[in-house]
Amino acid sequence: MSPSKKSRSRAAKPRKDPVETLHFEDDARVRLLAGSGDRHLILIEEELGVRLAAPGGGQIQISAAEPRARLEAKRVLNRLYSRLEQQMTCDEADVRSVLHHDDAQASAADSSVIRVPRGASFMARTPKQAEYIRALHDVRGSDLIFGVGPAGTGKTLLAVAYGAAQLALKSIDRLIITRPAVEAGEKLGFLPGDLAEKVDPYLLPVWDALSDSLGRSQMEKLREDKRIEVAPLAFMRGRTLNRAFVIVDEAQNATRAQMRMVLTRLGEGSRMVVTGDPTQTDLDHRQPSGLPEALDILKGDKAVRMIRFDRKDVVRHDLVARIVDAYEKRDADDQG
Repeated sequence: MSPSKKSRSRAAKPRKDPVETLHFEDDARVRLLAGSGDRHLILIEEELGVRLAAPGGGQIQISAAEPRARLEAKRVLNRLYSRLEQQMTCDEADVRSVLHHDDAQASAADSSVIRVPRGASFMARTPKQAEYIRALHDVRGSDLIFGVGPAGTGKTLLAVAYGAAQLALKSIDRLIITRPAVEAGEKLGFLPGDLAEKVDPYLLPVWDALSDSLGRSQMEKLREDKRIEVAPLAFMRGRTLNRAFVIVDEAQNATRAQMRMVLTRLGEGSRMVVTGDPTQTDLDHRQPSGLPEALDILKGDKAVRMIRFDRKDVVRHDLVARIVDAYEKRDADDQG
């Protein structure tokens, strides 16, 4: 692998600290591990206080005065390479996850994987994500799952990936994804196009997640076959959903009446995942959200699982976690 400018400048300096070299079989995977411009190696350096170089040939050199730092760097690099061997992702969020969790925690997370046939695979990056995926896999014990918490915690992506996997395996007949349009449907009739075209602007994040899970061509085929359905929450009224996996996304924008309506749509052989952030409702202040009420009413039901994410589970960009934390502190100050 051609070292970056940063790598070359580091290599040009005389090395005073002990150096250990890891040898990997696949140089292409090492390039993915290092990241664009060695970004992933730089993240590891900053966190562990080591110096890393990837001169090519499947090698990564580790330089540090402390043996413990070199040992920890080897653990992180070996685990990231192992993820790539298992066809998993290796992005900045994955690097941070491996840095912040020891092998026991990481192994528990690694056991919680969603594999989409002919599509992508998704591995839990935090203990809460692992709990969420286990609840998704628990077909007999969890007919209704709530995944609630801040943006960037993977609530929607993992639910969509699981639904896509079940659809590809033909364990369900339909994947139905619904999301409240804050107007509750009244203004949709004025938009051009058919129902899907009217709703698509509200569902772009879901379509992105489906494309990531299934690939665009497989997603489009399933959509044409009506095995993937999209509908605004207002259009779910009166339906009974049999042999379907139903995702109610952005549920904090469902009114109390809408939430009650959609939760009672479940039919034979169906399961439902409700995702949202109760602190981020876009409803008029005179119209209370139905999500907090549903969480309160249904707590304790054995067939209902509630997974509550927090800022430690944010896996988008490290800045997102800090943004969530800043807003939570401001909210606490305002209430105080």
